[in-house]
Amino acid sequence: MTEQDEQPPFLYVVVCAAGIAADVGRLISAAQERHWHVGVIATPLAMNGFFDTAAVEAQTGRPIRSAWRRPGDPRPFPQPDAVVVAPATFNTINKWAAGIADTLALATLCEVSGLGVPVGVLPCVGDALAAHPAYQESLIRLRGTGVRFGYPSSGAPGEEFGWERVLDLIE
Repeated sequence: MTEQDEQPPFLYVVVCAAGIAADVGRLISAAQERHWHVGVIATPLAMNGFFDTAAVEAQTGRPIRSAWRRPGDPRPFPQPDAVVVAPATFNTINKWAAGIADTLALATLCEVSGLGVPVGVLPCVGDALAAHPAYQESLIRLRGTGVRFGYPSSGAPGEEFGWERVLDLIE
């Protein structure tokens, strides 16, 4: 195979329902600058006004996925070379660690964990929820599967989220 035949690496960006998700375009831009092709998978709640879906679709050139495809429909994205979850909420992290796959985003995360695909996560969890014992156990369980976590953010106004840092976790 020649270099021309090689496909660029494909990154899944999983977006959860947190206010900071409005800036997910920064992550997509940073990934594209690093020569990733990007497909976005959003939790159903994130699709309800947490980020500009039309702008993200224009930026990636692909539709956002939030629901399962029908049997026989083609896969809209190639298999991922890596996955990032940003922002990752308390709910998503705990469900993922428990193996609950009740949304496309969670099912995708559960599946890639079993495939050895590099996964980087930027949690957006307030201090009170971060102190919950289930959350701490979920972090331990997911780290045990090779998931890499960036420095958490509470999502408070003015707090830097560090979108680009999640890419360092997977490269």
